[in-house]
Amino acid sequence: MPLRIFPNKTHFDFMGKRWIGFIVSIALTLASIGLVATKGLNLGIDFTGGILMEIHTEQPAELGPMRELLNAQSFGEISLQNMGSASDVMIRIQVSKEDNQAAIIEKVKGLLAANVQQKVDYRKIDYVGPTVGNELIRAGTWAVLLSFASIMMYVWFRFEWQYGVGAILALLHDSVMIIGFFAITRYEFGLTALAAILTIIGYSINDSVVIYDRIRENMRRFKKMPMADLLNLSINDTLSRTILTASTTLLAALSLFIFGGDVIKGFSAAMAFGVIVGTYSSVYISAPTLIYLNLRPDLAAQQEAKAA
Repeated sequence: MPLRIFPNKTHFDFMGKRWIGFIVSIALTLASIGLVATKGLNLGIDFTGGILMEIHTEQPAELGPMRELLNAQSFGEISLQNMGSASDVMIRIQVSKEDNQAAIIEKVKGLLAANVQQKVDYRKIDYVGPTVGNELIRAGTWAVLLSFASIMMYVWFRFEWQYGVGAILALLHDSVMIIGFFAITRYEFGLTALAAILTIIGYSINDSVVIYDRIRENMRRFKKMPMADLLNLSINDTLSRTILTASTTLLAALSLFIFGGDVIKGFSAAMAFGVIVGTYSSVYISAPTLIYLNLRPDLAAQQEAKAA
């Protein structure tokens, strides 16, 4: 016999608790917007333009003297922080488009060689111009907006317009949550953060479509069932699949977070958080929204009869 971790039939009253879900979502959405407005995002050099250097020293690096040394050169805004260990340091230097970035990198190397009394290994050196950064911001914004539009059109044509509205509300909720996550954790928000948002959008809509498919199937079978009861039945029918999919994806994201190193730590943390948020929004945002958009089993049956 196959191993069953979860029972086939559950009877959780999700729609009875939908107002709690709405209140939690609204509170977290407002908190995320407030965090972004007050604290802002820790924008990476992909968007701001500048120089990123990752160095490794034989002994723990003294960030204080190193910061004073570089700040005295008037390079621009400089930030130093450890990455994982006291011997690994990330140096970020914001520069203007008039600055010669190659010359600044060579000068920083010379200063560190002359003043740091230990060997310095350069693990990574990146630099992006401010103009390129602005172009990446525009391109990233368009990528997210176009993905929203494409998903809404797909759901609209596959189901009904009500499903498309519910799906977009859930995706907007997920995107705001992830941006708020970056604002509070201060992980660098760059192209990898956009990749995380787009990946979670794809994961979340897949979860919603699975539930939507079962809702449509049950609407054909139970034409007189109240909409809230039908949604509860559909979500419970797919709950085992939802939990197993979310669990395995979450394990993969956590493995990347633990073993993937500092380079993808922000991406993997956002993925883990996004899987939880995406699963939650599929149940408490995209599904209950259908109740308030006048989608009823009897109306769906009439529409199908007319189309036939």
